[in-house]
Amino acid sequence: MEEDGCLNSFLTPVCYYIMMREPWKEKTIRLLLLGAAMTAIVIVALIFVFLGKESLPIVHDSNASSLLGTRWNPVSFERPVYGMIPLIVGSVLVTLLATLVAVPFGVIGAVYIAEVAKPAEREFFKPFIELLAGIPSVVIGFFGLVVLSPIVKSLFHLQSGQSAFTGALLLALMSIPTIITISEDAIRSVPASYKEASLSLGASPLQTLWRVTVPAALSGIIAAVMLGIGRVIGETMAVMMVTGNAAIITASPFESVRTMTATIAAEMGEVAYGSPHYRALFCVGIVLLLATFALNTIALRVMKKYRMGT
Repeated sequence: MEEDGCLNSFLTPVCYYIMMREPWKEKTIRLLLLGAAMTAIVIVALIFVFLGKESLPIVHDSNASSLLGTRWNPVSFERPVYGMIPLIVGSVLVTLLATLVAVPFGVIGAVYIAEVAKPAEREFFKPFIELLAGIPSVVIGFFGLVVLSPIVKSLFHLQSGQSAFTGALLLALMSIPTIITISEDAIRSVPASYKEASLSLGASPLQTLWRVTVPAALSGIIAAVMLGIGRVIGETMAVMMVTGNAAIITASPFESVRTMTATIAAEMGEVAYGSPHYRALFCVGIVLLLATFALNTIALRVMKKYRMGT
């Protein structure tokens, strides 16, 4: 007892010192965490400011009215036009086609790997999926140009295999690993009690899988799909190599199209600084950034809805 009393008497000043300093430590850590969280917001705001600063001067140009036009021809000697509608239509078409291909394959693949595959099969498939996710986009674009484009051309009897459909297949190939990886983690994180309760009520394993496990992991699956779509929207090199880069308005997947990202990548390196063409490319960048921002906002709302179960 005496030793305990001596020990307590010895530690009392130390504890008092720590307690007196703890509020300052908490405030410091809180400020550091707040600063780290605000960094992303500040960076996004600075990006918007930079894009606005570089693009707004085109408003004073005589060709500014053509930004909502249906022709993109910035190198015309008569009157350059900067209509972004063909670029937006091309991006939307390729994104929709890639999503329609990638989402079923990605979700079904994740369900199989997480719930159906044996451990040996899972160990076999996982490295290949991760390897596919790490392949550079220029390599995938070269594969599409040399291998996939001729196959599409001969299969559908087209004049050229460089089309929106070819670009969508490549983008689906690039986004499927992301969808599979994140969806699999979401499915495997579903509590085992959910499955046991479903099976105990007489449901078959297949019914439990699609009516209990997948709905319980739906918020994570939606997040995976949105990340995959984000990868599709922001991809540049692959679509630039296989879509034909024709700035036309079309709803046919077998026509050549030009996306916003491919336009910026192909023309920004050769444009004169401060020219109307330069400003128009930054306007395209603003539209692309707003589209990504809107997609993320929709994803957050949908995830919140399914997470709350409303």
